[in-house]
Amino acid sequence: MARRERLTAGIDEAGRGPLAGPVVAAAVILDPRRRIVGLKDSKQLLPDERESLARLIRARALCWAVSWAECHEIDALNILQATHLAMRRAVLGLAVCPRSILVDGDQLPQFSDIAPHCLSTRAIIKGDCSEPAISAASILAKTVRDALMRSLDVVYPGYGLAVHKGYGTADHLAALERHAPCAIHRRSFRPVGAPWGPGSVESDDS
Repeated sequence: MARRERLTAGIDEAGRGPLAGPVVAAAVILDPRRRIVGLKDSKQLLPDERESLARLIRARALCWAVSWAECHEIDALNILQATHLAMRRAVLGLAVCPRSILVDGDQLPQFSDIAPHCLSTRAIIKGDCSEPAISAASILAKTVRDALMRSLDVVYPGYGLAVHKGYGTADHLAALERHAPCAIHRRSFRPVGAPWGPGSVESDDS
């Protein structure tokens, strides 16, 4: 096993901005003896590159876990707190308790109650570009969420979820006007909460 001081978990999320679907978080503790070349922010990778790296991360990381918060939890808690909930669930899913935790962004969830042996936690802006463990987490979170949205597209056809992954594209807004929101749309997000009908599309300027 890796030395205890090297047990650093990187954490990142995917899906804070979409109008539909869960927000997904991943936690990864890399194995320093099994280096993975090419780790970077998932948004800087082509889909095939992400999928290839995701397979390597699952095979070579010391441990990893992916979890999420559903759309009803996002509506009940707000997107920030739901993201933190997903991150906590991902840490709880790790087979090894981390000694330190690095989170992408500028805000930290509460981890002390679920990771009692963790000595330090730190939020790092653009950490997915500078910390390999966070990069690995961003890749797992993104690939898992994309797969979930492709599956949900089969359950809720007509919105184009497999294409835009729930983001507020022009096609998605047009589908909302045609069909109104479905069970996986976030009612607390503009324009999902608009009174849908002809001519009722509300622009999202957030």
